[in-house]
Amino acid sequence: MDITPLFVAKGEKEIYMLPQMSNRHGLIAGATGTGKTVTLQVLAQNFSRAGVPVFMADVKGDLAGLSQPGTATTKIAERIKKLNLGDYIFSPCPVVCWDVFGTTGHPVRTTISEMGPLLLSRLLNLNEVQSGVLSLVFKIADDDGLLLLDLKDLRSILQYAGDNASKFITEYGKISTASIGTIQRSLLVLEEQGADKLFGEPALDLYDMIQTDSNGQGVINILSSDRLMQYPKMYATFLLWLLSELFEQLPEVGDQPKPKLVFFFDEAHLLFNDTPDILLEKIEQVVRLIRSKGVGVYFVTQNPTDIPDKILGQLGNRVQHALRAFSANDQKAVRAAAQTFRINPKLDIEQVITQLEVGEALISMLDEKGSPGVVERAYILPPRSQIGPIAADQRDTIIKGSVLFGHYENLVDRESAYELLKTKAQQVMSQIPAPKPAGRQRESVAEAMVKSAARAAASQAGRAIMRGIFGTLFGGKKRLF
Repeated sequence: MDITPLFVAKGEKEIYMLPQMSNRHGLIAGATGTGKTVTLQVLAQNFSRAGVPVFMADVKGDLAGLSQPGTATTKIAERIKKLNLGDYIFSPCPVVCWDVFGTTGHPVRTTISEMGPLLLSRLLNLNEVQSGVLSLVFKIADDDGLLLLDLKDLRSILQYAGDNASKFITEYGKISTASIGTIQRSLLVLEEQGADKLFGEPALDLYDMIQTDSNGQGVINILSSDRLMQYPKMYATFLLWLLSELFEQLPEVGDQPKPKLVFFFDEAHLLFNDTPDILLEKIEQVVRLIRSKGVGVYFVTQNPTDIPDKILGQLGNRVQHALRAFSANDQKAVRAAAQTFRINPKLDIEQVITQLEVGEALISMLDEKGSPGVVERAYILPPRSQIGPIAADQRDTIIKGSVLFGHYENLVDRESAYELLKTKAQQVMSQIPAPKPAGRQRESVAEAMVKSAARAAASQAGRAIMRGIFGTLFGGKKRLF
């Protein structure tokens, strides 16, 4: 097993990251244009060469260059010479491309049930009362054995719960029809953003992301996120779901010679913007405990102050690129960033942060005992892979050459809440006697169910649905087939 330290930078001395300490998480910070993306690329390639699978979101569309060998451009050649790296061998990494929208990678989906009411509430921008109603709707679906796989399932159970709200008061408490209406309208907005692509089956099997190639290199999973980033809340919520699923599904492994997976969370500030306290507590818990599952989490953001203190304190490996100090707030942020490092008497850290060149950073890695190393000023090594995007035909070759090709591309739609509610309503309807002509009759529960199912069905008019029985459903930590 390769546990050679990962060579990541060089200043007065060479700087390494210890594989056995890389599940203690990390931070890559710096202003726009200071070299964070290249640092991310260098770290990912190092992990891959050590046999560690990687997940990373590609928010600018240029990380797929990891799939191609790099070249000695003028700037790279200068950096190789400056750092006296000798014969620098360029090489590609094994890459799998993913895309929520299914256009520039394998479709990556989850289900409504997997996402759960807490994360869905954030995705739908619901208030506390509306979130409570959504949780009750999930409870009704669970009690009735109704699988919530895609948006039409959620729409159906919402309609049913709203139409029969008065019947559920005794067992579930009050279900506000106004809140149901708000949730339904939020669903329409979400669907207009393309979220219907996010939910369905086959849902992502996390172990498809934790793979090595035939040469023992860790596969780098790249999520195309340039389009997804147009909807920041969807981007952050999906990555948070992915992280929480890793935490729930992976077994405890304790201290290992190297991680089972390294997860890079780019644009990490989006995860914490307008996050309710209850969700923030969950995030803190996941970050604190997921290291025991062999997963290292690396947040990539402009400033360390973007990360809550309780989480920032858990990020042991630090790479700080340049920050700007044009305003009083900027100067305060620089001061705060400087205070996160173990002091080096040779460096005025606060001053150096504003003077770093592109590709240069202040770096502190954990030592063998898990203690932060003294901060050093150093240049990040040049990546061995291509810097920048790849051509469309190169991406197409990667996608179609993957062993996963054809699996996630084939959407399936097995029987779930939408179909069951519709069938149940039709069965009840067939037993209802013909209405009496005189007088207006009180609507029965059965009739309400029929109308509910009919409205849900009408909203799906014209949609082509492929039928099938293939797929998975996560139920908490269990998977139902």
